[in-house]
Amino acid sequence: MPSQDRLDSRRRSERKGRRAEWVAAFALMLKGYRILGLRYRTPVGEIDLVARKGDLIAFVEVKARKDLASGVDAVSYPAQRRIAAAAELFVSRQPDSAKLSWRHDIIIVSPWRWPVHLEDAF
Repeated sequence: MPSQDRLDSRRRSERKGRRAEWVAAFALMLKGYRILGLRYRTPVGEIDLVARKGDLIAFVEVKARKDLASGVDAVSYPAQRRIAAAAELFVSRQPDSAKLSWRHDIIIVSPWRWPVHLEDAF
């Protein structure tokens, strides 16, 4: 059974991640995106944010890290595969899927900085 300290640490990390996702969603909305999904779950994986701007859908992985490099490094190849599989499932369920273009982005949320949006990151 996990210790209380470990549970508290996990809860803090969870809250930090949720805050980062909300900050990233807000930044995307200011850029003209419409948020279609927050923590979109499928049987094959989860996508932190699904955002749309016109006929473009961005599947966004959000990382709360102190610097850009550690945020990018935190998106492992297996995570990229899971996100891509979930994205394919999402697109297949859209009535206008034939006319959509889509990409995989990463947003790094760092303390006291504006979020860094890396378009077409993987």
